[in-house]
Amino acid sequence: MGVDLGGTKTEVVILDSAQAVLQRERFATPAQDYDAILSRIAAEFERARSRYGREITLGIGIPGAISPRTGLLRNSNTACLNGRAFRSDLEQRTGCEVRVENDANCLALSEALGGAARGYRVVFAVIVGTGTGGGLVVDGRLLGGPHAIAGEWGHNPLPWRRDDELACDCYCGKQGCIETFLSGPGLARNFEARFGKSLDSIEIVEAAAGGDADCRAMLDSYYDQMARALAHVINIVDPDAIVLGGGMSNIDPIYREVPRRLGDYVFSDFAETPLLKAARGDSSGVFGAALLWA
Repeated sequence: MGVDLGGTKTEVVILDSAQAVLQRERFATPAQDYDAILSRIAAEFERARSRYGREITLGIGIPGAISPRTGLLRNSNTACLNGRAFRSDLEQRTGCEVRVENDANCLALSEALGGAARGYRVVFAVIVGTGTGGGLVVDGRLLGGPHAIAGEWGHNPLPWRRDDELACDCYCGKQGCIETFLSGPGLARNFEARFGKSLDSIEIVEAAAGGDADCRAMLDSYYDQMARALAHVINIVDPDAIVLGGGMSNIDPIYREVPRRLGDYVFSDFAETPLLKAARGDSSGVFGAALLWA
């Protein structure tokens, strides 16, 4: 059983050993009520055990991460989870071991084991949506690291930043983070700062497709910013494939425009890293949560 615990919705999936879907459900997350979140997940798990047997496993993808030092959840945009012993509290409710990972790590695992990057040895996967997050899988295993932050590219500074690219404040307390440029809200904020017009990211993409010159110029800058950000990862990790998920990954020209710019920034005489769209779409994270037990 995998659970993707989002800020507005929670998705549950039950897979068999061949990753075939046995059951799937979505419901609104009671985002302001910590106890209600635990109770709903525990109830779903108990129903699954009644139907499929007590050997069923439970994996959960969360925004944020659990501190290896304190065991408390941190950096979640579902604020009621922060500072809570989420994993141990849920283990008490369910009476079994629970595996919990960052949602971007779950995306990476899902796409490496059964999605767009299946068959690649080293996979870097990123969620680009309301925020940015990343995960790294090597030989089918997640890299976590002693701080549980492996792959968190979004809170590094945008590389080779240009004079007209303003370093906005990030919620993490720093300025000029990749997230402030590549997230949907970041694109909208930078568009307004540059052109004095208020459009959200979807409107910018639609207007660019319709020929709006300002929106097309903004997206051209966006593609270059993503190429620079991914080139930094390639220069350090040199993954066999990169997978994009999240709402911004649905901008189809990304997969043409970003790869052709990578060669300007990658420290090599060629740049051929495949840039792939998540095959499992916005459900990829919940597959990865279930596959924490694979």
